[in-house]
Amino acid sequence: MSKTTILVVDEELSFRRFFAEVLNEDEYEVETVASVELALARVAQGGISIVVTELVLSGIDGQEVLRQCRARNNPPEVIFTTDHNNAETVIQALKNGAYGYLLKPFDPEELRHLLRSCLEQRRLGYENTQLKRQIDLFQKGQNLASLLDIEQLFDEALQALLHEVDGGRGMAFLPAENCVSQVVALSDLTENEALPLAHALLPFLEGLKDFRLLQGDELPTDLPLPQGTRSMCLLPLHYQKRIEGVLVLLNRAEEDFRQPLPRRNLLFLLEQVALGFSNACRYKDVRRLIHTDDLTGLHNYRYLQMILDQEIHRAERYGLEFSLVFIDIDRFKLINDSRGHLAGSQALKEVADLLRQSVREADILFRYGGDEFTGFLAETGPEGAAIVAERIRRNIEQHSFFAESDNPAQLTATVGYATFPIDSSDHQGIIDLADRAMYIGKKVRNVVRSAQELHL
Repeated sequence: MSKTTILVVDEELSFRRFFAEVLNEDEYEVETVASVELALARVAQGGISIVVTELVLSGIDGQEVLRQCRARNNPPEVIFTTDHNNAETVIQALKNGAYGYLLKPFDPEELRHLLRSCLEQRRLGYENTQLKRQIDLFQKGQNLASLLDIEQLFDEALQALLHEVDGGRGMAFLPAENCVSQVVALSDLTENEALPLAHALLPFLEGLKDFRLLQGDELPTDLPLPQGTRSMCLLPLHYQKRIEGVLVLLNRAEEDFRQPLPRRNLLFLLEQVALGFSNACRYKDVRRLIHTDDLTGLHNYRYLQMILDQEIHRAERYGLEFSLVFIDIDRFKLINDSRGHLAGSQALKEVADLLRQSVREADILFRYGGDEFTGFLAETGPEGAAIVAERIRRNIEQHSFFAESDNPAQLTATVGYATFPIDSSDHQGIIDLADRAMYIGKKVRNVVRSAQELHL
């Protein structure tokens, strides 16, 4: 493990030697300088974890060191030393971001304790930052995997990938036989530049299995690359064992990608984009196969089966939860009997609209059959499912059906829900439990029931 580097800034040689002697015993890497100018030059080179500096150096405010340190990426911590008990100056330094201060003369143990505390806080801060980055990356990935609109998927995927390489230019396209059917360009890359490049890249797709980086002399000279291109990443998207989409990342003009390239993050995002792309392609196929209920515009039972298969696979792979809600309109037969089947159809359309208002864009709604509906709640546990189920029940209860007619009506619904994998870890089991939970609610109607209640 590399040593922690501490920079000591003090005009007095005796104090610099004192610091070096004490801290070298603790196996710190200690560097000492006698002026603000030398300190700032060393900090600019990087690699400093803590700066221990006098508060006043030859009449120069030592807080200039603090200001310039705080302005850097991954700034070092700053600890002040002073032989003046100037409370106001010290307080201002702490407000400006200094970690702490020491009054000269001080005991070596006091110095060691302050440094240990500072390094521990720095370590925790770094771990927290890394955790936030991983969570952000995971959330971006999950969002990309859930997108079903290909153009939106391309746009957001390029933004996420370029963020990982600290910016650049990007494009995406759908290759067809000897042509390109769709191009999305992003970040200072115009479609007029992207389209000829997409066509020129078609021969390079044969045999392309995974992420590929081309740099310097590896870049083909006959490609119509935008000016200033030094690096190009090709990221293929497969569907049914064929390359059906391609993402292309280019560096900013005359600048390089972040080094080293974060391949692990890029591959994770590519995997999520590929999943979203596969979902989007499948969705288009499903639309062609009429997997949408004609009356309500919601998905139908056949599509529910498909979604559950792929979402169970994704949930098992990434340790996710999801919930399924079943909604049954109470005494719906009375609407058909008293108002006719046209009115019944109108009521079902209004129910579908209420369901759309009750869930998120990432959730998927289905007309299960007749007056029964189903909702797939992505990455939702039992607590979240209970909230959504109650919102659905309440929205239906509070809605005035046939509001524009002379004879409005009120309807209620009974809702049941089950959560994967808590209640069941298989396809049919999760459907049956959500359905049974709804069924036990039908004994009283206009209630929400959980699959957990089946075991009580």
